[in-house]
Amino acid sequence: MPKILSIETSTTVCSVALTTDGNTLASQKLFLEKSHSTLLTVVIEQIMKQVGMEMSELDAIAVSKGPGSYTGLRIGVSTAKGLCYALDKPLIAVNTLLAMANEVNRQNHSGALLCPMIDARRMEVYTALYDGKLNELKKTSAKILEENSFHETLMQNQMLFFGNGAGKFKDLKNNVSNAVFIENITPSAWSVGMLANQAFLKGDFEDVAYFEPFYLKDFVATKPKRVL
Repeated sequence: MPKILSIETSTTVCSVALTTDGNTLASQKLFLEKSHSTLLTVVIEQIMKQVGMEMSELDAIAVSKGPGSYTGLRIGVSTAKGLCYALDKPLIAVNTLLAMANEVNRQNHSGALLCPMIDARRMEVYTALYDGKLNELKKTSAKILEENSFHETLMQNQMLFFGNGAGKFKDLKNNVSNAVFIENITPSAWSVGMLANQAFLKGDFEDVAYFEPFYLKDFVATKPKRVL
């Protein structure tokens, strides 16, 4: 039964979980702005202390690889890689959108299509589309939302929209019966851990030296305003 420490920092939420054989031993989620750099390692220490386990007892480190916040992903992945190097443990990377879909799918009794959305800029989101068995129907992409987005799919299927980018679409599709919006869904480390357990059993590990977050888009820094 692999013991996996999972890290999720793709949005403003910071989440850590310890799972084994698909069961959650401990998890913690912080809804604090800019907490990743200062509190991530603290939360990891608290989780391990809570279950009375040494870091050396872990079998793998898992991380949410993106897409999402450039800064958040960089902090999460660098922390995960640092632990892998220090402990000589394998690294498992899980698509953030798939982890979100996996979480919502526990309550998807109707077999609706799953469409996680992470806020990008303006009317843009990072999104993908999965069926009720988590098969990927549309690959992860950056999509600009408009009134006709997903029109053909919604004509034939019920779709669940969720994540911090779904609110943008709700205003456009609020009166469409097949469009169901689920509130308060944020990426969770425990869901990353559930998928990481499957990857561990398959030996699906990353090359720690060369692995980079799945940013999807290049980072664009904003220039500070000149003070006259």
